[in-house]
This record gives sequence, C-alpha cells and structure tokens, in this order.
Amino acid sequence: MTGKPNTSGYYSVIVPVGSRMDDVPALIGEYAEALAEQGVRFEIIVVVDGPKQNLVQSLAASGVAMRVVELPRPFGESAALSAGFAEANGDYILTLPAYYQVQPAELRRLIAAATEKDDMLIAVRWPRVGSMFERVRRAVFHGSLKFLTGVGYRDLGCGVRLFKSQIADEIPLYGDQHQFLPVLSLRRGFRVREIELAQSPLDRFRGRYRFRDYLNGLINVITIFFLMRFTKKPLRFFGTIGTMVAGLGLLSVVVLFVQRLFFSVGLADRPALLIASLLIVLGTQIFALGLIGELVIFAHAGDVKEYAIRKIHSQNGLRKEDDDPVQTG
Repeated sequence: MTGKPNTSGYYSVIVPVGSRMDDVPALIGEYAEALAEQGVRFEIIVVVDGPKQNLVQSLAASGVAMRVVELPRPFGESAALSAGFAEANGDYILTLPAYYQVQPAELRRLIAAATEKDDMLIAVRWPRVGSMFERVRRAVFHGSLKFLTGVGYRDLGCGVRLFKSQIADEIPLYGDQHQFLPVLSLRRGFRVREIELAQSPLDRFRGRYRFRDYLNGLINVITIFFLMRFTKKPLRFFGTIGTMVAGLGLLSVVVLFVQRLFFSVGLADRPALLIASLLIVLGTQIFALGLIGELVIFAHAGDVKEYAIRKIHSQNGLRKEDDDPVQTG
C-alpha cells in the first residue's frame, strides 16, 4: 500500500497486564525506547488487571513516564483494554502485550508502515517458530474462523495492534472479544491490514492450555460468527433453524397420519407421534426467539450503529442549517 508514513499525531500505548507477563518494567522500557527512536509523541498506559502491588511499585521505580491503572480484581483482557481506552488521549492507539511476542525494535517498522489509509494494522509474527502441536492448533483456530466468517487472518493471538482511536470509541469489548477486534473492525467497515514483524526469541508460552480453554475458544469463534452475520437480523438465524425443526416435525406428523389412515399402522405403541409433536413445538419456540430478538433490535435501532463514517465531504463546507445566506443591511 502506498502513502506517506503516518508518524504525526499522538499515540496512546496501552499495555494490559494479566496473569501472563514477563519482566514488565524492562519490557515497557524497550517499548518506549523503540517509539522514542521513531520520533513520535506518545503516552504509556499500563492497566494492571487485578491486585499486583509489587508490580505497581516496580513500574513506579522504573523511571519510564507512564500512567498505571489498577483494577480491583481480575476482569479479563477485554476489560483491561477498555479501561485503557477510556484513559487514552491519543489520536492513535497502540496495544502491546505484557510479555514478549515481537521484538520491541520492530515497533519502528510498525509505526513507519502505517499510512493515513490504514484504520488498523495488526502484527503477524513472522517467521513463526513453535512446535508442531502449536502450528496445528493455530491452523485449526484460524481455519475455523475463516470457514464461519469468511475473514482470514494469520495471527489473531498477537496483541501488537495499531489503530485509530475511532475504533476504540465505536467498538465495545466484552468477554474475550479483544482477540477478535480486527474482525469486528472489518465488519464495521474499517480498513484492516496485516504486517509481518519479527517474532521475539523470548516468545515462549510456558504453561499449558486446558480443555476449558479450547472449549472457550470454540464458543468465541461461534459468537463472532453470530455477531458478524446475525446481529441485526436474528430472525434469519433462529427463523431458519426453527422453520427446519418445525418442518421436520410437521412432515413426520403427516407421514404418521398417512400410515395410520391408509396402512392401518398403529400409533399408540410408538413414540414417533410424541417426538414429531415436540419438534413442532421446539421449532415454533426457536422461531419465536428470533422474532423477539427482532423486536428488541427494532426498539433500540436508534441506539445501535453497525457502520463507521470514514469522512464527510462538503462542496461549500456548510451544514444544512447554515445554507441560507446571511442578510446584511
């Protein structure tokens, strides 16, 4: 993509600190050094997700200018980022992990690669190292997301992202949706671009993923699929499923009655009629759920916006109420 590198403006650097972290004061020092060498104006906001008094004291003694936001208990990374967004004053927001993912010196390339045409840049750790199991796990995750949503990214697990503050203002985060911020931004109409940055040699996950983590990941992907496809049209989703289920039940009832009337097949000792009736009731309830969702969205349609305004062009530079010429005596 062509365009003049966007090194102007003010950058808010947000570092959420959760359960996984490295030497945070030293890492933030490396972040600050890389950004200072690029010649940008920036502020650093560290959001400590839960009580970590020793860390707060270490950050205060690090000598790096920053603001530390301490949450009373762990709320999750999405909440930590939201707290950082609320404190940010910059024109651009740069989110960075509290542990090594990309080499800090690569932030200069990230800043230099950003242009006015970019709404969001997301880092891809490349070349990527890791075990065969990790490669398979990443491939399954990103492949599932692309299959369900049609959006293909290569490294949504990387927390290095640079974007305009408008995205933080317009897209709310909750649950585990921080990982899917590029997907939600693309859905809203923002321009999202990947950039390859060198992976840090210290990027090593020393824990292990539990079965619950994989289950949560699957649920999150399904949630994003629903948000992208049916947020404003729930009746399409629930109505389709409800119609299919009720239709299957109705077809079963017709078959049973044909068997009873024309082939003298008894119904008293068969559970088929009960199952068919339950399918009709279940399908009707699912359809009604979608209808209720449509009514809720219609009632709040004025408060919900699913688009983003990139720029407003005006030939005369006046608003509608200013179109009338000023009368002079």
